[in-house]
Amino acid sequence: MFTGLVETVGQISAIESQGGDASVVIDAKGLNVAAIVLGDSISVSGVCLTVTKIKGSCVWMDVSKETINCTNFNNLTRGSSVNLEQAVTPTTRLGGHLVSGHVDGVGAVEFIRDDGRSVRIGIRVPASLAKYIAVKGSICVDGVSLTVNNVEGDVFDVNIIPHTMEKTVLRFYTAGSRVNLEVDVVARYLERLLSAGSEGADGSALSKTFLMQNGFAAE
Repeated sequence: MFTGLVETVGQISAIESQGGDASVVIDAKGLNVAAIVLGDSISVSGVCLTVTKIKGSCVWMDVSKETINCTNFNNLTRGSSVNLEQAVTPTTRLGGHLVSGHVDGVGAVEFIRDDGRSVRIGIRVPASLAKYIAVKGSICVDGVSLTVNNVEGDVFDVNIIPHTMEKTVLRFYTAGSRVNLEVDVVARYLERLLSAGSEGADGSALSKTFLMQNGFAAE
């Protein structure tokens, strides 16, 4: 698990083809590499990968064909910058929101414009994910925990403060940039509960009507 609070920006040193899959080498000198051990999980622009080799400031991680097909990894090349975050520990401060590192889909940057000292970024999402995104809800974009400002159809926007722009790959975005998206896990579990027609301990049905009546959902 991760928090969506990026620790540093790393750089792809090499991408080695492995018969359909790939092994990616990342210069992660901004992390505490000395504390990383084989088998550790690292979020690479929102994708949870396992460390398979360490040498100096570089770490090796395998990337499956499924991951390549379902993320923006097929756009990465040698020299590409990626957001990095090590997995949480029992003593980690949960300053963002709980992020699994399992990408739900790939969105595209619709617009970028100044908004005071911040930058407002609009992102178009696959239609299948739009229902999980709510105003003031959480969204993970390339491994960055963000709060949704506005939603219109399948486009949502977020405000990026100067610190986040400086410390993440968001500063490299242009219109059309493809980004990894992970929706709030609560939304997915809620959908599953509703679709399964779950019942509470007293036999009452968990439904959208029930949630609206009790202030957990809007009409």
